[in-house]
Amino acid sequence: MSPAIEVENLRKTFRVRERPKGLKGTLRYLLNPPTRDVAAVDGVSFRIEPGERVAFVGPNGAGKSTTIKMLAGILHPTAGAARILGLVPWGDRKRLAYRIGTVFGQRTQLWYHLPAKDTFALLARVYDQDDATHKRRLGDLVDAFGVGKLLETPVRQLSLGERMRCEIVASLLHAPEVLFLDEPTIGLDVTAKAVIRDLVRDTSRRDGSTVLLTSHDTGDMERVCDRVLVIHKGRLLLDRPIADLRKIYIRRKVVTLLTADERITLALPGVTVTETAPHRTVLEVDVEKTPIEAVVQAALKASRLRDLTVEDPPMEEIVQAIYASA
Repeated sequence: MSPAIEVENLRKTFRVRERPKGLKGTLRYLLNPPTRDVAAVDGVSFRIEPGERVAFVGPNGAGKSTTIKMLAGILHPTAGAARILGLVPWGDRKRLAYRIGTVFGQRTQLWYHLPAKDTFALLARVYDQDDATHKRRLGDLVDAFGVGKLLETPVRQLSLGERMRCEIVASLLHAPEVLFLDEPTIGLDVTAKAVIRDLVRDTSRRDGSTVLLTSHDTGDMERVCDRVLVIHKGRLLLDRPIADLRKIYIRRKVVTLLTADERITLALPGVTVTETAPHRTVLEVDVEKTPIEAVVQAALKASRLRDLTVEDPPMEEIVQAIYASA
């Protein structure tokens, strides 16, 4: 079986202007602006098989979005090759558009002042769907994503979480074989993130679609994907199953406790207090030594909890750990 996504030595450079220094530099800049080439993607290669769900993660500016835009045919590469479902994205963009779906977390394809259902009807025409197929597909997605009550509401009145669910429905209407998700949970609260992650994962399993998800949120990759590609400064650092990454690099969690008592003490192996304030305690937890459940139980015994959050370490720290072990 041919890979759904095949990338070989893909590169993209941008020419940027140098900032002037001093009066002479400003005058020279006005007459002949100096420029330099910056590599956003620097020789990336990987293969993704049909039905795989792969996280493409890294810090801000790592080259994730630029790569996605090349694979979707939006940008032309400076060098290298790529095939999506056997098609060259920037050469067969129109044919490829019928077979892929895209969601950019900071860009919308929904008409801002119209109800989402109007955008869905327009997309049915764009993708040449007959009425019966569109009605059946939309009905399935509306039920799966729980957006039935949102269809008549103008998009401008939706919360960010509601809009993102509608964005993903829009991207799935034509039953794409490959789905590109670029920061689909950016700006969402914890609950909305969990909903989006579960819906993407379950839809991919049901439809057999291939997912490439970019994010700097480790929770996205853990909940949705089975494999992870880590990119930094335009270069691929790691290509491993999620289970390996979790075991080796994501052993630590940050737990914030808001308690009824001003101070609490937890004596557990692998648990370190990193910050304290009245009624607030921040812990760093090595989950290999003490699971989160044990920390929560100990906290409940020590005091009544007003709130609790569990966070992953920043992606920058994971990248540093990968560099250190390379």
